Amino acid sequence: MNLIAPPALQIGDLVYLCAPAKAIEESYILAAEKWLNHIGLRSIRSKNLTGRHHYFSGSAHQRLADLQEGIDHPDVKAIWCARGGYGSIQLLDSLQWAQFIREPKWLIGFSDICVLHHKIQSVGIQSIHATMALNIEKNSAASKNRLKELLFGEKTPFAIAPHHQNKFGKAAGTLIGGNLSIVYSMLATPEHYDFSGAILFIEDLAEHLYHIDRMLYALSKNGALTQISGLIIGGLTDLEDTDIPFGKSVEELILAHFDYRKIPICFDFPAGHLDDNQALLLGAMVELEVSERQCLLSYL
Repeated sequence: MNLIAPPALQIGDLVYLCAPAKAIEESYILAAEKWLNHIGLRSIRSKNLTGRHHYFSGSAHQRLADLQEGIDHPDVKAIWCARGGYGSIQLLDSLQWAQFIREPKWLIGFSDICVLHHKIQSVGIQSIHATMALNIEKNSAASKNRLKELLFGEKTPFAIAPHHQNKFGKAAGTLIGGNLSIVYSMLATPEHYDFSGAILFIEDLAEHLYHIDRMLYALSKNGALTQISGLIIGGLTDLEDTDIPFGKSVEELILAHFDYRKIPICFDFPAGHLDDNQALLLGAMVELEVSERQCLLSYL
């Protein structure tokens, strides 16, 4: 599966800031604009970027119009989503992608924005799983630098310290995934990922352990876990247990789904709902090598 990479950005290129889901405060946008200017990029705001309609940045119609403007804007080279939360799925079936397919541009975000990553990969284009305006001030220097690198066309490999429950091996495939709850929710849709031979990345926030197990069972019954060639587990942040404990750690829970499969599995990858949320190029061909010494993820 060879997906198209949008053109690398150049100094002075225009980045479109929008909020397809939850409302966001002005201070976070100012921080994002400052950072974009610092790395040599210009920015433009969507009309309802700092608006509020109940939980959301605007009504579904307003948010749809904002995102569509970014997709169709002739001068915009990247669309940077300001925050996640919930709401991207409300827009998905009404968005028009013809101009995006003709002239691909980078879409950047994570969490709820993974709904849009699913769609973009389904039309054959790569996108960037990365931090957003909401988080940019708190993110690590490494996180911001890796996003900058990807935007400007650099693909530095990841060398991650070993985790004692990693499973050794080597595999190559298309990098897919993101927020586990979103991957799970998109399984029965036309935009679901092609798991065949892929390297699957997952992360999540504030889920119960049994919810994680349930979602993995759904992926297993769907055939996804028997099709992937490697697994990367990012931040599984602020997980909760039940009053009567589930009885397994999250690592044990995950590994139980691979008792009869020998694929490389890497835990504690620095991506997800973390300050060290390092950018990943979804839809790119990668090689994952997990050994006693390290977990190495390289772009091919």
